[in-house]
Amino acid sequence: MRAVVLRHPGGPEALRVERVPEPLPGPGESLIDVTLTGVNFDDLDQRAGAYPELAVPAVLGLEAVGRRRSDGRRVVALLRQGGGYAEVVAARDAYTVEIPAGIDDAQALGLFEQGTTAYGALLLAGRLRPGESVAVSAAAGGVGHLAVQLAVALDASPVIGLASTPAKRQFVEGLGADVALDPADPELAARLREATDGAGVDLFVDSVGGAVARAGLAGLAPFGRLVCLGWRPGAAGDDRTVDGPRAATDPGSAHDDDPWTVVDPTGAGHATGSADAGVVTLTTAQLARSSIGCAGFWMRHVVDHRELLRGIADRLFELAARGRLAVHVDRTVALHEVGAAHAAVAARSTTGKVLVDVRREV
Repeated sequence: MRAVVLRHPGGPEALRVERVPEPLPGPGESLIDVTLTGVNFDDLDQRAGAYPELAVPAVLGLEAVGRRRSDGRRVVALLRQGGGYAEVVAARDAYTVEIPAGIDDAQALGLFEQGTTAYGALLLAGRLRPGESVAVSAAAGGVGHLAVQLAVALDASPVIGLASTPAKRQFVEGLGADVALDPADPELAARLREATDGAGVDLFVDSVGGAVARAGLAGLAPFGRLVCLGWRPGAAGDDRTVDGPRAATDPGSAHDDDPWTVVDPTGAGHATGSADAGVVTLTTAQLARSSIGCAGFWMRHVVDHRELLRGIADRLFELAARGRLAVHVDRTVALHEVGAAHAAVAARSTTGKVLVDVRREV
């Protein structure tokens, strides 16, 4: 079979199409003849060597859609072991669901992985209730554009999307967002409050961190929640924190008038509040003073619960069938174009989902 093989970590050029043996299914696995797979940020990290435990040579790709050989049914699968950039995968049955009639392969692929992430962030971690306000960072991305649509479908109001360019903000508004904001706006926290008539945001779903997360925290309403997702290994500033107005052991601070100052305890010389501040942590004093909450979401905790995974997939497929949720496909590439697709995703020049048609040769 044809597959995209990574023989050593590197740039997009490290991905090469080769002929390799078909995988052998183990206990609880089934072979799937793949039609489409997707490009995700985790794939970029694996290619670049951010996961030292990844054994090479390797076939990347964390999702696939196609037909199960044992019964010919259309299925979509999550591939925690990788292997999606290939014509055939061996997928664990526990991580596979059948696709209902009326949902095409492209929609099923985007809904299953990125749609489940959006659902988990909004409902499992975020505890979203009808009528609450929602803001979503990276709202034009694979997860973000589905989170915006889900928030609208779940009767959130207003729904606010953050996107980096005018064209992307127009795209986000077309998804149903009431307001689209620039995440680089130095007055982002004030803009979030303006968009909610001064009340503040009830739920901020963030996959960016740093200055964007700081603005999101400052823009939360009392009892508002920040949900963090998309942690990536090796991100700059993993050990930086968002400190409260004054830690219990801090005799004073030059930033007492700014409760969301990004502090770099490493002394690396990065500017306070810089966008590269990485993973955000909060003090208990900060949480209590503002009556806010902070949660995280990791897909693994859904994937490992079969009934939860299947139930969410059924809900997403049902919303898609009713026209309330749709995966936007930015582009579909052939196997030999996967490297170029990686480069486009890394450059943030895509919106929605990037697909790979493993059957296409040109």
